[in-house]
Order: sequence, then structure tokens, then C-alpha cells
Amino acid sequence: MQIFTGLYDRVLSWSGHRYARWYLGGLSFAESSFFPIPPDVMLAPMVLAAPRQGLSLAALTTVTSVLGGIAGWTIGYVGFEAVQGLLETAGYMDDYARVNDWFGRWGFWAVLIAGFSPVPYKVFTIAAGSLAMPLPLFVVASVIGRGARFFLVALLIMAGGEQAAQRLRAHVEILGWVMIVAAIIVYLWLR
Repeated sequence: MQIFTGLYDRVLSWSGHRYARWYLGGLSFAESSFFPIPPDVMLAPMVLAAPRQGLSLAALTTVTSVLGGIAGWTIGYVGFEAVQGLLETAGYMDDYARVNDWFGRWGFWAVLIAGFSPVPYKVFTIAAGSLAMPLPLFVVASVIGRGARFFLVALLIMAGGEQAAQRLRAHVEILGWVMIVAAIIVYLWLR
């Protein structure tokens, strides 16, 4: 079943639109809090089309992704308040305290690594909020992780040119399914 290739092609068509920067910003924001398609699939062809704008496109993607991450953090923060009583009633508060302790010790690194890796960042943004990770620390980790990822993508596309874009399209289906599986694993692990 080829789902991601069609989505990739659609996003590619958006990259040539006169409002492409708005689309990139919107996609970056949405992916950080709820949308399944990573902004790399739009960032890469936009950088390929305008290599001189590669660094500014990476900066735009980073800023809007971090803003989306803050929205995800807020979803987790507000959402936890709504379900805390259920956790207490079900006897899960000890587990929550353990995860909270882990996230308190490793939360910065968890967010930074999730921001850079293909692991769904939105899972960590929501978890960080639900576990009340300090927002300034979350933002710093997000800026470093997301910035490193998007600037790396832009620089690789600027250096690799058309061949890099062709390789990305050839493997987008596998990458999409790997992300879905990674999201399920992370969800089960955090549960």
C-alpha cells in the first residue's frame, strides 16, 4: 500500500506554490503537535528549487516547528489536568511519578534527540507538557534538536542537489512506515 508517495507528491506540488513558505510554516507547526507528515518532505524540494534560500527556509521550519512544539506541550499540559483524577483512581500515579522522574532527569535530552531524529516529535512535545517539563528548557531543547535537523536537511539538499531529492522520493514510503512504527513503539513505551 503506497500512502506516503502520494502525500509526498502532493507536498511537492505545494512547494512550488506562491504561498509555499506559508504552507511550510503551517506544515512544520502542525507536525510538531498532531500532523503525521514531517516538514522535511516540503523543506527538501523548496531548498532544491531555491538553494540560496536554503538557510532561511531551514530557519522558518525550525521556528514554526518549535512554535508547534509549544502547542503540543500545551496540549499535554492542559490535557493532563483533565485526566489526572482518572490516573489516581486507576492507581497509575506511581507509574506517572516514575516517568515524571525519568523525564525530569532526561527530559531535555529526550526532547533534543526526538527533535533531531525521525521519531515523531509530537509524542515528546505532548509528553513534555503532560509531565510539566519546564517550558524554557523544552524550548531550548526543541530549538537545538529541530534546528540541527532542518539545517542539516537544507545543507544536504544544497550540497546534493537533484540526486538527493530523487533518493528521498525513492525511499519516502519506507521512511513513512518507519515513522508510523516508531510512533507506535514510543507510544507503547511511554504507556
